[in-house]
Amino acid sequence: VKFRLSPSVLGQTGWSVTYTSTHICALKGSTVDIRCSYSYPPIINNVHNTAQERVWFIKDGHKSVLDVNNNPAYTDRVEYIFDENDCTLRITDLRERDSAEYEFRFTTNQPGGSFTGSPGVNLSVTDLKVQVKRSSALTELQCHSSCDITGPPLYVWYHNGQKLKEETSSLRVSVRDDDSSYSCAVKGHEGYRSAAVCELWYLNMFSSVWVSPSTEIRDSSSVTLTCSSDANPPAQYSWYKKNTQTALSNEWQLSFSSIQTSDSGEYYCTAENELGRRISESICIDVKYTPKAVIVSASPNVSEINEGGSVTLTCSSDANPPATHTWYKKNGQRHPIKKLIFSSIQSSDSGEYYCRAANTLGWRTSESISIDVKCERY
Repeated sequence: VKFRLSPSVLGQTGWSVTYTSTHICALKGSTVDIRCSYSYPPIINNVHNTAQERVWFIKDGHKSVLDVNNNPAYTDRVEYIFDENDCTLRITDLRERDSAEYEFRFTTNQPGGSFTGSPGVNLSVTDLKVQVKRSSALTELQCHSSCDITGPPLYVWYHNGQKLKEETSSLRVSVRDDDSSYSCAVKGHEGYRSAAVCELWYLNMFSSVWVSPSTEIRDSSSVTLTCSSDANPPAQYSWYKKNTQTALSNEWQLSFSSIQTSDSGEYYCTAENELGRRISESICIDVKYTPKAVIVSASPNVSEINEGGSVTLTCSSDANPPATHTWYKKNGQRHPIKKLIFSSIQSSDSGEYYCRAANTLGWRTSESISIDVKCERY
């Protein structure tokens, strides 16, 4: 690994940053530790040299640098771990946009005494995908990632959410006309599964469907489904949503200019010419959205609560992916739980409470609920 000295320390020895790895590949949704160690001369010009600032950053193009600890894209997902001269950047809930080059820089109390370890560590975040290869009788599923996690890894397969015994990179399944879905995960990382492949039935004709964009679909975005087949004479196309009889489109593409949550579901196309009619595989559309409604309730009713009684405040929301909930008391405490329970409520608990629901796309706050605890008189 080569490093770049800042101009202020050129010609001096003893300055270094050493990375444990220069290339790291990790699964989307997992946690990664980017490790390094650093050193500098203990004394310069008879003055003790001490590190005063330590920071991990990524480059934005060729000009500015972004401190990941102060970058909104990493809020609540990064942690600096320093132990003497060890420096570790921990990133949780990895996202594909976290793929970047990360560099460590430290600054000492000496005038201009800063040092950057460059080049840094290249992080690649990969999402598992199931690739489908079909024949007339069997369908072969292959679990694929853009990098080897354990080199080469073993994969765990799931059928309708239930774990199968096979631990291989590919899986052969019989062609069927049912609601089967398959997904895979790297063994040892079962918490991070691929997106499910739905309905693997096939009717002996080359046909494929795909969605654009292929990344996460958010409500109100533009989405296009495309169907293709090999037919002579050329086929006529129709698009259907599962469990409906009316065609949504008679074109080779089905477009949503502003897709809604109600559009979530499974879609398939048909290709038809003088020789027959064939049905494609189905494709799953899962529209993601920020919390839309955050509702709070109390049990029992909080209009009159006597001191010492039991009260439960519950927060619920409509969100995809599901939201996490946090309770707040105005000008008071924070409780990162869905239900806030007072087993023996006190007058000091009186006040206004509200709940915040948040997922990876955003957050929304509920209306407040007021608790007025009555003191018992003897």
